[in-house]
Amino acid sequence: MKRQLISRRSFVRTAAGVGTLAFGAPLVLTRAEARSTAANSALRLAVVGCGGQGRGVMRGLLGGGVRLTALCDPDQEMIKLTRADAKAAAGDATQDAQAYEDYRRLLDQAASFDAVLVGTPDHWHAPLCKAFMLAGKHVYCEKPLTHSVAEARELRELSRTCNVVTQMGNQGSASESLRRCTELIRAGALGTIKEMYHWGIGVMASEGSAEGEDPVPAGFNWDLWVGPSAMRPYKNEVYHPFRWRGWFDFGNGGLADFCCHAINLPLRALELDYPERIVINIEDGRQLPDKAAVEFHFPARGDRPAVALHWQGNGRPSADVLRPLRDTYGDDVPDGLLIVGDKGCIYTSHWNEGGLIRLNGEARLQGVNDHEGTRAIPKTLPRTTGHGQEWIDACQGKGQTFSDFDLGGKLTEIGLAGVVGIRAGQSLDWDGERMKATNAPEAARFVQTQYRTKWLL
Repeated sequence: MKRQLISRRSFVRTAAGVGTLAFGAPLVLTRAEARSTAANSALRLAVVGCGGQGRGVMRGLLGGGVRLTALCDPDQEMIKLTRADAKAAAGDATQDAQAYEDYRRLLDQAASFDAVLVGTPDHWHAPLCKAFMLAGKHVYCEKPLTHSVAEARELRELSRTCNVVTQMGNQGSASESLRRCTELIRAGALGTIKEMYHWGIGVMASEGSAEGEDPVPAGFNWDLWVGPSAMRPYKNEVYHPFRWRGWFDFGNGGLADFCCHAINLPLRALELDYPERIVINIEDGRQLPDKAAVEFHFPARGDRPAVALHWQGNGRPSADVLRPLRDTYGDDVPDGLLIVGDKGCIYTSHWNEGGLIRLNGEARLQGVNDHEGTRAIPKTLPRTTGHGQEWIDACQGKGQTFSDFDLGGKLTEIGLAGVVGIRAGQSLDWDGERMKATNAPEAARFVQTQYRTKWLL
């Protein structure tokens, strides 16, 4: 593939001719073509968002042979920490990586990198992914893919037209466990499945902003960090670093954090479409006793009957539901996901790892990879050495990613539809195709949020 190099200024001018970069605007199809990196050439990587998660993913990618060429973050302390991590992981080969505060300055140097790791807080994911995809860059973005349902839909559609490789960072997608569990469920090992349970992750976050104001630390562009979200005074140890996920304006809480992990296996194995009903069992910010915080009700599809996913939040399933785990773990039952069929059940961690299966009549859960009763079920999905490596290989023309923005975006849409119900404070009759709560038109403001445009292209 050839790549046309364009400056940020000319890119913005071209885009302005066919639409705007605000989400919900017509899709911009004029773009630079993706660069194809030869299989024997190192992928040149820019890291945008240098917090703890960004650094962790970067270390893995450096281990896969990418070459770090740029670091971008509005907090210079984060860049300093990332540079040290990069040197520890890959030595002096990373010392020439250029530092940028503003991603738009990085785009001005588009010829210097092939691919981007987006590790920012959620509210920046969609604007950054869109900008870099339209500039012809391969993109790996942490989960959830976006901060709103409408953004996820737009990135899904854009990924189908942009000639770039995408991967969302739900790393459990690469696990042998997820792929084997998917094969077993698709083959009918559990029989008919009508109920699924997830527990151990809450769902609430805070609206608005904290009271008070503190001086902004030197070297930190707070205005840029807030970016497209509603501006508020800086407050020490309230939003940055690490705590932003507890605020709906930035991270949408635990459901948004883990939906792309916990719903990953059900979506793939049962070929789920959008839920048609989302039940919210929260009143005045408190989860109702003996109820799942959020219930996702998926309609029947083909020969598969309707199925419900109970996101237990701060509670746990009933003792009867947890009996297979109690028979295995006693009173020390771990958190995670349980898929229940009329022939047996499968349990995995939040991240779809460590899969265990128990068929009817068996005493205990056993590992999905060495379960004698399902040994004859063939392996039909590809195996990989790692989620990041799968992306690197695809960028170099070797294979495909397993969690591209189309699939990752659908996972994000489903999880964030639950967030819409939480924020709206009511259960939803959900029309997923139209991204609309048919019984609650007032919830539309949480489907597609209004952004400050100061820092957008």
